[in-house]
Amino acid sequence: MSTLRNKVQLIGCLGNNPTIVVTEKGVKRARFALATNETHRNANGTRVTETQWHTLIAWGKLADIAEKYLFKSREIAVEGKLSNRSYTDKQGNKRYISEVVVAEIILLRTTS
Repeated sequence: MSTLRNKVQLIGCLGNNPTIVVTEKGVKRARFALATNETHRNANGTRVTETQWHTLIAWGKLADIAEKYLFKSREIAVEGKLSNRSYTDKQGNKRYISEVVVAEIILLRTTS
């Protein structure tokens, strides 16, 4: 069990174009949403598709790739790690966020 790592692999379609930001230190960051679908049959035998949305973050050269090649509805495969963080919103409430920090992007097909 000691060889298990924080690793996420997803294949899905982008729900939006990446949002690109350059930090104060000059590092580029891309943020985008990826939809993954799982299909199963319910108790009545009806086919049901459930969609999960994932927030992905790409840094540096991967952010450059995201900016150039990723767009809404593009199908991609990603590998990365799950990252959890928290912040305090304007109303003083503590909020929690889970994101996938991308280590690799594979461009698949364009969907219409």
